Amino acid sequence: MFDKKFVHHFSVFLIWLFSISGILGILNEDYTDWFLSKTPLNLLLTFVILVINIENLKPKIIVALSIPFFIGFVTEALGVNYGLIFGNYAYGENLGYKVFGVPLIICVNWALLTAVTADVAKLISKNRIFSSIIGGALMTILDLILEVSAPRFDFWEFEGAAVPLQNYIGWLITAFGAHLGYQYFKVKTNISISWHILISITIFFSVFLFY
Repeated sequence: MFDKKFVHHFSVFLIWLFSISGILGILNEDYTDWFLSKTPLNLLLTFVILVINIENLKPKIIVALSIPFFIGFVTEALGVNYGLIFGNYAYGENLGYKVFGVPLIICVNWALLTAVTADVAKLISKNRIFSSIIGGALMTILDLILEVSAPRFDFWEFEGAAVPLQNYIGWLITAFGAHLGYQYFKVKTNISISWHILISITIFFSVFLFY
Protein backbone atom coordinates (compact mmCIF):
# COMPACT_ATOMS: atom_id res chain seq x y z
CA MET A 1 0.00 0.00 0.00
CA PHE A 2 1.18 3.55 -0.74
CA ASP A 3 1.81 5.97 2.08
CA LYS A 4 -1.19 8.25 2.69
CA LYS A 5 0.91 11.39 2.40
CA PHE A 6 2.30 10.22 -0.93
CA VAL A 7 -1.21 9.49 -2.24
CA HIS A 8 -2.38 12.93 -1.10
CA HIS A 9 0.55 14.82 -2.61
CA PHE A 10 0.40 12.85 -5.85
CA SER A 11 -3.35 13.46 -6.03
CA VAL A 12 -2.84 17.21 -5.65
CA PHE A 13 -0.17 17.07 -8.36
CA LEU A 14 -2.56 15.27 -10.73
CA ILE A 15 -5.44 17.68 -10.03
CA TRP A 16 -3.31 20.66 -11.04
CA LEU A 17 -1.63 18.79 -13.89
CA PHE A 18 -5.06 18.10 -15.41
CA SER A 19 -6.17 21.69 -14.89
CA ILE A 20 -3.06 23.51 -16.13
CA SER A 21 -2.43 21.19 -19.09
CA GLY A 22 -6.12 21.49 -19.99
CA ILE A 23 -5.95 25.29 -20.00
CA LEU A 24 -2.76 25.36 -22.08
CA GLY A 25 -4.00 22.66 -24.42
CA ILE A 26 -7.34 24.33 -25.12
CA LEU A 27 -5.67 27.72 -25.62
CA ASN A 28 -3.45 26.12 -28.26
CA GLU A 29 -5.76 25.94 -31.28
CA ASP A 30 -3.86 22.97 -32.72
CA TYR A 31 -4.83 20.83 -29.72
CA THR A 32 -8.14 22.37 -28.60
CA ASP A 33 -10.39 19.62 -29.95
CA TRP A 34 -8.20 16.84 -28.57
CA PHE A 35 -8.14 18.28 -25.04
CA LEU A 36 -11.87 19.01 -25.05
CA SER A 37 -12.63 15.44 -26.16
CA LYS A 38 -10.78 14.20 -23.05
CA THR A 39 -13.10 16.10 -20.68
CA PRO A 40 -15.02 12.95 -19.59
CA LEU A 41 -11.75 11.19 -18.73
CA ASN A 42 -10.55 14.23 -16.81
CA LEU A 43 -13.76 14.41 -14.76
CA LEU A 44 -13.75 10.67 -14.10
CA LEU A 45 -10.13 10.66 -12.92
CA THR A 46 -10.82 13.68 -10.69
CA PHE A 47 -13.76 11.82 -9.14
CA VAL A 48 -11.54 8.77 -8.57
CA ILE A 49 -8.97 11.02 -6.87
CA LEU A 50 -11.70 12.32 -4.55
CA VAL A 51 -12.80 8.78 -3.64
CA ILE A 52 -9.37 7.20 -3.09
CA ASN A 53 -8.51 9.99 -0.66
CA ILE A 54 -11.47 9.16 1.59
CA GLU A 55 -9.88 7.69 4.70
CA ASN A 56 -12.52 5.11 5.54
CA LEU A 57 -14.38 3.86 2.50
CA LYS A 58 -17.71 2.45 3.64
CA PRO A 59 -20.84 1.27 1.76
CA LYS A 60 -22.72 4.37 2.94
CA ILE A 61 -20.32 6.50 0.89
CA ILE A 62 -21.50 4.80 -2.30
CA VAL A 63 -25.09 5.48 -1.27
CA ALA A 64 -24.29 9.10 -0.42
CA LEU A 65 -22.55 9.78 -3.74
CA SER A 66 -25.28 7.99 -5.69
CA ILE A 67 -27.86 10.52 -4.44
CA PRO A 68 -26.48 13.55 -6.35
CA PHE A 69 -25.62 11.22 -9.26
CA PHE A 70 -29.22 10.07 -9.72
CA ILE A 71 -30.78 13.42 -8.82
CA GLY A 72 -28.54 14.93 -11.47
CA PHE A 73 -29.52 12.31 -14.02
CA VAL A 74 -33.27 12.64 -13.46
CA THR A 75 -33.30 16.45 -13.51
CA GLU A 76 -30.98 16.61 -16.54
CA ALA A 77 -33.13 14.07 -18.41
CA LEU A 78 -36.23 16.15 -17.68
CA GLY A 79 -34.35 19.20 -18.91
CA VAL A 80 -32.98 17.92 -22.20
CA ASN A 81 -36.14 16.01 -23.11
CA TYR A 82 -38.93 18.24 -21.80
CA GLY A 83 -37.40 21.62 -20.99
CA LEU A 84 -38.19 21.18 -17.30
CA ILE A 85 -36.12 22.30 -14.29
CA PHE A 86 -33.33 24.08 -16.18
CA GLY A 87 -34.98 25.15 -19.42
CA ASN A 88 -34.59 24.01 -23.04
CA TYR A 89 -31.06 22.86 -23.82
CA ALA A 90 -29.13 20.00 -25.38
CA TYR A 91 -25.77 18.38 -24.75
CA GLY A 92 -23.00 18.43 -27.34
CA GLU A 93 -20.47 15.71 -28.14
CA ASN A 94 -17.54 16.51 -25.85
CA LEU A 95 -19.03 15.01 -22.68
CA GLY A 96 -19.17 11.48 -23.97
CA TYR A 97 -21.74 8.67 -23.84
CA LYS A 98 -25.36 9.71 -23.25
CA VAL A 99 -28.45 8.01 -21.84
CA PHE A 100 -31.74 9.74 -22.69
CA GLY A 101 -29.67 12.64 -24.00
CA VAL A 102 -27.72 13.04 -20.74
CA PRO A 103 -23.95 12.34 -20.68
CA LEU A 104 -23.30 9.94 -17.80
CA ILE A 105 -20.19 11.90 -16.89
CA ILE A 106 -22.38 14.92 -16.08
CA CYS A 107 -23.99 12.80 -13.36
CA VAL A 108 -20.53 11.97 -12.03
CA ASN A 109 -19.90 15.71 -12.06
CA TRP A 110 -23.02 16.28 -9.95
CA ALA A 111 -21.64 13.85 -7.36
CA LEU A 112 -18.16 15.39 -7.53
CA LEU A 113 -19.33 18.99 -7.14
CA THR A 114 -21.76 18.10 -4.36
CA ALA A 115 -19.02 16.35 -2.39
CA VAL A 116 -16.41 19.12 -2.69
CA THR A 117 -18.81 22.00 -2.04
CA ALA A 118 -20.24 20.11 0.94
CA ASP A 119 -16.78 20.09 2.52
CA VAL A 120 -16.50 23.86 2.09
CA ALA A 121 -20.09 24.51 3.22
CA LYS A 122 -19.64 22.49 6.40
CA LEU A 123 -16.78 24.76 7.42
CA ILE A 124 -19.27 27.63 7.48
CA SER A 125 -22.16 25.83 9.15
CA LYS A 126 -22.54 22.43 10.81
CA ASN A 127 -26.31 22.58 10.45
CA ARG A 128 -27.30 20.31 7.54
CA ILE A 129 -30.02 22.66 6.26
CA PHE A 130 -27.79 25.73 6.28
CA SER A 131 -24.76 23.92 4.89
CA SER A 132 -26.96 22.46 2.12
CA ILE A 133 -28.14 25.96 1.21
CA ILE A 134 -24.52 27.17 1.16
CA GLY A 135 -23.42 24.15 -0.88
CA GLY A 136 -26.24 24.65 -3.35
CA ALA A 137 -25.34 28.34 -3.68
CA LEU A 138 -21.67 27.49 -4.31
CA MET A 139 -22.65 25.07 -7.07
CA THR A 140 -24.95 27.67 -8.63
CA ILE A 141 -22.18 30.29 -8.60
CA LEU A 142 -19.89 27.78 -10.28
CA ASP A 143 -22.55 27.13 -12.90
CA LEU A 144 -22.60 30.86 -13.68
CA ILE A 145 -18.95 30.53 -14.67
CA LEU A 146 -19.44 27.23 -16.52
CA GLU A 147 -22.27 28.54 -18.68
CA VAL A 148 -19.98 31.01 -20.47
CA SER A 149 -17.72 28.30 -21.90
CA ALA A 150 -20.21 25.43 -22.26
CA PRO A 151 -21.45 26.27 -25.79
CA ARG A 152 -17.96 27.05 -27.11
CA PHE A 153 -16.63 23.78 -25.74
CA ASP A 154 -19.58 21.83 -27.19
CA PHE A 155 -20.64 20.75 -23.70
CA TRP A 156 -24.23 22.01 -23.84
CA GLU A 157 -26.21 24.92 -25.24
CA PHE A 158 -29.58 26.48 -24.45
CA GLU A 159 -32.24 27.10 -27.04
CA GLY A 160 -31.80 30.62 -28.38
CA ALA A 161 -28.24 30.68 -26.94
CA ALA A 162 -29.27 32.77 -23.89
CA VAL A 163 -29.19 31.04 -20.50
CA PRO A 164 -32.58 31.55 -18.79
CA LEU A 165 -32.99 32.58 -15.17
CA GLN A 166 -34.88 29.30 -14.78
CA ASN A 167 -31.58 27.46 -15.14
CA TYR A 168 -30.01 29.10 -12.11
CA ILE A 169 -33.14 28.72 -9.99
CA GLY A 170 -33.28 25.07 -11.03
CA TRP A 171 -29.61 24.61 -10.17
CA LEU A 172 -30.02 26.15 -6.73
CA ILE A 173 -33.05 24.02 -5.84
CA THR A 174 -31.64 20.80 -7.32
CA ALA A 175 -28.21 21.30 -5.75
CA PHE A 176 -29.86 22.00 -2.39
CA GLY A 177 -31.75 18.70 -2.64
CA ALA A 178 -28.60 16.84 -3.66
CA HIS A 179 -26.77 18.30 -0.66
CA LEU A 180 -29.55 17.41 1.75
CA GLY A 181 -29.39 13.78 0.68
CA TYR A 182 -25.60 13.58 0.49
CA GLN A 183 -24.91 15.37 3.76
CA TYR A 184 -27.35 13.14 5.64
CA PHE A 185 -24.70 10.39 5.52
CA LYS A 186 -21.96 12.59 7.04
CA VAL A 187 -19.30 11.46 4.59
CA LYS A 188 -15.78 12.44 5.64
CA THR A 189 -13.91 13.19 2.46
CA ASN A 190 -10.44 14.75 2.41
CA ILE A 191 -11.12 18.47 2.74
CA SER A 192 -7.72 19.41 1.34
CA ILE A 193 -8.43 17.43 -1.85
CA SER A 194 -11.90 19.00 -2.04
CA TRP A 195 -10.42 22.49 -1.87
CA HIS A 196 -7.89 21.71 -4.60
CA ILE A 197 -10.57 20.26 -6.87
CA LEU A 198 -12.97 23.17 -6.34
CA ILE A 199 -10.32 25.86 -6.78
CA SER A 200 -8.80 24.19 -9.85
CA ILE A 201 -12.21 23.88 -11.56
CA THR A 202 -13.03 27.50 -10.73
CA ILE A 203 -9.70 28.76 -12.06
CA PHE A 204 -9.98 26.59 -15.18
CA PHE A 205 -13.32 28.00 -16.28
CA SER A 206 -12.56 31.51 -15.03
CA VAL A 207 -9.62 31.65 -17.48
CA PHE A 208 -12.04 31.11 -20.35
CA LEU A 209 -14.31 33.93 -19.24
CA PHE A 210 -11.75 36.18 -20.91
CA TYR A 211 -10.81 33.91 -23.83
